[in-house]
Amino acid sequence: MTDVVVGADGLARCAWGGSTPDYLDYHDNEWGRPVRDDNGLYERLTLEAFQSGLSWITILRKRPAFRTAFAGFEIEKVAAFGEADVDRLLADPGIVRNRAKIEAAIANARAAADLPEGVAALLWSFAPDPRPARPVDFSQVPAVTPESQAMAKSLKKRGFRFVGPTTAYALMQATGMVNDHVASCFVQLDQP
Repeated sequence: MTDVVVGADGLARCAWGGSTPDYLDYHDNEWGRPVRDDNGLYERLTLEAFQSGLSWITILRKRPAFRTAFAGFEIEKVAAFGEADVDRLLADPGIVRNRAKIEAAIANARAAADLPEGVAALLWSFAPDPRPARPVDFSQVPAVTPESQAMAKSLKKRGFRFVGPTTAYALMQATGMVNDHVASCFVQLDQP
């Protein structure tokens, strides 16, 4: 089956997870595990938005620089960024230097800071309940779902940017709202 690969450790994992050491670590230790804190979800939302039009490996490899550039993704700190910070970020070779995405990350921090219930409560309110069964293969993994469409619409209504339904679904996958590890993958995640 091409949707899994058996690694040197003898474990079957989603094929993409065995393609590079970076992906192996991300797949085995992070992807699909529930993230429920506001700053953690803001980080994932920001990185998914920066990934738009690029490969995930690019963002993953730049993640430490993104964390430094964006004050550890602390919502309140990023919400206070001004034009000088935009200029600083545009000059930072460690991150993706795209003005629209940088400005969206700051606007999204401000929008997140304005949510009385917090961004985690809002995002998790769109998690399907119960979670769908794990896919047998990647042909069963959607790019968009009704839940991701509703999430994107709700976020945009609240002033978030770069949060279309495909980005919203990628966020749902990355943060454990859905479990898209194929059924034969060794990673077994409980319901969140």
